[in-house]
Amino acid sequence: MSGPNGEPHLPVGRGEEDDDGFGEAEYAAINSMLDQINSCLDHLEEKNDHLHARLKELLESNRQTRLEFQQQLSEGEDLEADEQGSEPDT
Repeated sequence: MSGPNGEPHLPVGRGEEDDDGFGEAEYAAINSMLDQINSCLDHLEEKNDHLHARLKELLESNRQTRLEFQQQLSEGEDLEADEQGSEPDT
């Protein structure tokens, strides 16, 4: 059961080891493992943020390329229409 600060409730007046078999060494080991897990999660979060930023860059680049391509197509169609309009009717 957790205490008021979210920390495990440790009864006062007992020896180093509680009835559940956990002593200071066990709690220190668990704490160390939790620190390692937290470090791994932080690392994964950093990688995720980096990938997210790269994906946004890629999407923006693709959007810009698509707009340029559409603009070139539009200019080509305008040129083609102008050439057809200036040809004499036969």
